[in-house]
Amino acid sequence: MLVIVPASAYVSAVLSRKAATNVPDKTSSTPPKGSFGDWMTDRALRAMIRLALFLPLRARLWLMGRLISRIVAPLAGYRDRAMANLAHVWPDLPEAERRRLADAVADNAGRTMIENYDVKGLLRRMANTPVHGPGVDAAEQARAEGRPVVFVTGHFGNFEAPRAALVARGFEIGGLYRPMSNAYFNAHYAANMHALSGPVFEQGRRGTLGLMRHIREGGMGVLLFDIYDSSGTPLPFLGKPAPTVTSAADIALKTGALLIPFFGTRQPDGQNFHIEFDEPVPHGDPVEMMRQVTQALERRIEAHPEQWFWIHRRWKPKRQRKRAAAKIGP
Repeated sequence: MLVIVPASAYVSAVLSRKAATNVPDKTSSTPPKGSFGDWMTDRALRAMIRLALFLPLRARLWLMGRLISRIVAPLAGYRDRAMANLAHVWPDLPEAERRRLADAVADNAGRTMIENYDVKGLLRRMANTPVHGPGVDAAEQARAEGRPVVFVTGHFGNFEAPRAALVARGFEIGGLYRPMSNAYFNAHYAANMHALSGPVFEQGRRGTLGLMRHIREGGMGVLLFDIYDSSGTPLPFLGKPAPTVTSAADIALKTGALLIPFFGTRQPDGQNFHIEFDEPVPHGDPVEMMRQVTQALERRIEAHPEQWFWIHRRWKPKRQRKRAAAKIGP
């Protein structure tokens, strides 16, 4: 599962200088280090993924959806976190409905994970999936003209499906990914990220420099923006303030790139997608640009709340209150 989360501090540092230095992203040949528990967890996950990939697509998606929603999410606390987030945003939602949505969210997460581990299969499926929206023609024209594009999306549906749809049509789209804390799991997770389309860079100063250079030279990249970042600007998200980084807008403004939101909405059969590319966001104030991107994501969530990753700590209201109180002071 690709988690492309640019840290705004890194992006700001890069934007303050010319990113002309070639900083390739190299996979380390050093064996990963971690605890015995990390190693055991990785072996279990590898076995689960390998077993699932042997199954036909429909059975594979059903199995991973059930494993994550019925076993992993309750044990790891993801179900409780999703229900708490739902209560924060929609306090009048009945508990039974919150539980139903939380389970559906975990099911979608499991399906997304195994889909993104079958890179060749995902590309084949997305090659035959229609793409919609004014952003498609804009991206095609940008490619023909050699103009850079920054695609931006959130953790909704399968956020890799639109990227795979473009890659299957000959696009090359780079990005940043956040490494997993389990070094053993991250070793094959990172390799899988590179398999879909390059260049893909690990989050950090070097990775951001690499992505910036790729975009400056007329390349295309994708960024996810819907993760809590304390340095972000609070913007309304589903009616509640959520710190939101402006990195995608900042990069688009600095490089002259189009900023195109895209989304892959899972269909009722659980395996197909509606792929949609919105109209490019007009250049202007970066906060206002991200407000428009946020609203585009909100529209999808309101239509399909079970497809956004409510398991993320998007709002952290207690932390926001503490930070606000610290700024006000005595």
